[in-house]
Amino acid sequence: MIALGTVLLAPARAQSGPEGGGHDLQIWTGGGHGINGSASDTGVWNLGLRYGWILTDPVAPGPLRGRFEYAVDVVPIFWLTQKTGTAYGFGLNPFALKWNFVEHHSIAPYIDLGGGTLFTNQQAPPGTSRVNFTTGGAIGAHFLRSKYNWSAEVRFMHISNAGMTTPNPGINTIQVRLGFGRFTQPE
Repeated sequence: MIALGTVLLAPARAQSGPEGGGHDLQIWTGGGHGINGSASDTGVWNLGLRYGWILTDPVAPGPLRGRFEYAVDVVPIFWLTQKTGTAYGFGLNPFALKWNFVEHHSIAPYIDLGGGTLFTNQQAPPGTSRVNFTTGGAIGAHFLRSKYNWSAEVRFMHISNAGMTTPNPGINTIQVRLGFGRFTQPE
C-alpha cells in the first residue's frame, strides 16, 4: 500500500483523463458472487493494484473513439468463501486490454478484457486445484476530477484450472469493482 501511495504521489504531471503516452495508476477493490451451479454459493472479494500504459491517442470514428491501454494487475488479496471455508489467495494478471472511450462531461467509459493466474491456500472450487487461471471482462467508467479519478465497473470473471485436474467445474462470478487512481503523463 505504501508503494502505491508513493507511485500515486510520484512526480509526474497529473491529468484528468487518459492521454496517449500516459499511465493509469489505480488501487481497486471488488466483490461479487458465483452465478453457476455448484459454485453459485461462492463469494468473492479482492483488492488489487493496476499499472497501465495508454498506448494511443484517440482513434476510431464517432462513438467508438478512444484510446487503447495495456495494463497489469497485482492482486495481493483474493478471498473465495466456499462451502468448505474461505480460500485465501494471490493473483497476478499480466494482461488487461482496455479501451478508454473519449471522455464526455468528466466521465470516461471503458471496456476491459484480461486474465491471469490465481494461487490459493486451498482448492477452489473444492476438490479441484490450488492453482487457477482467471479470465474476465468489464464495462465501467472513470469519474474524472482535476487530479484523481474514481472508477466503477461491473465485471464477469471465470476462475478455472484449465483442465490441469479433473474435475474442472470452474467458478463464474459477477462482481462490482470500485477504484481510485490517477492518469499521469511523463514530464
